[in-house]
Amino acid sequence: MKYKKKPVVIDAVQFTGDNGDEISKFMQCQFPFLENGNLKIGTLEGVMTANPNDWIIKGVKGEFYPCKPDIFKTTYECVENIHTIPGHSR
Repeated sequence: MKYKKKPVVIDAVQFTGDNGDEISKFMQCQFPFLENGNLKIGTLEGVMTANPNDWIIKGVKGEFYPCKPDIFKTTYECVENIHTIPGHSR
């Protein structure tokens, strides 16, 4: 049998290496541990490392996990740009 992924809209922020405040707000005080320029994020599968340019994704159950840029680009497409929506806040 073949299966396809259900369409799910996710929230995500790209980690640049120096946007800790943005990541902190996105994760709502669940800020990950910064170590040698990388983020250590507690996920449902254990601690994972996010490198600069990785995306931090909020999953359907409110969990957070990192995603490599190439996987993110292949898997997701932008459905809205919050910077153009008046009154939208993170």
